[in-house]
Amino acid sequence: MNDLDYMRLTLLEAEKALASQDVPIGALAVYEGQIIGAGYNRREADHDPTAHAEMIAIRDAAAHLGSWRLDGVTLYCTLEPCAMCAGAMVLARLPRLVYAAPDLKAGAGGSIMDLLRHPLLNHRVDVQGGLLAEEANEQIRAFFQSMRS
Repeated sequence: MNDLDYMRLTLLEAEKALASQDVPIGALAVYEGQIIGAGYNRREADHDPTAHAEMIAIRDAAAHLGSWRLDGVTLYCTLEPCAMCAGAMVLARLPRLVYAAPDLKAGAGGSIMDLLRHPLLNHRVDVQGGLLAEEANEQIRAFFQSMRS
């Protein structure tokens, strides 16, 4: 499988958030070709402001590896991470992030700020953005449109 295949699966993961009326954002952690972590937004379902898709996938991956260091892991996300999630990626020593849509309101992977590649931090994440951005944006647009009607 390649980045495009994993991002398509990440978009499917995002759809699971709709059951609890959470914003459809998904994340997958991949290590040596295996999915070792998966998450979707669960803030509403869990009444937890930290229950972002990325945080859940990072926790799954760390548990799977038995280490807080996510050496060799690529994280796929449908939306550019916020400051909290980007900070967790740096702290986990995540080597690579692939995200779909930029977040022009809270993005910390290059849109508003860039925690993932900040020169003063002790770790930098290789970031690729824009993969299936239109599809991810459409998921989010459709969600908010349905909430308004």
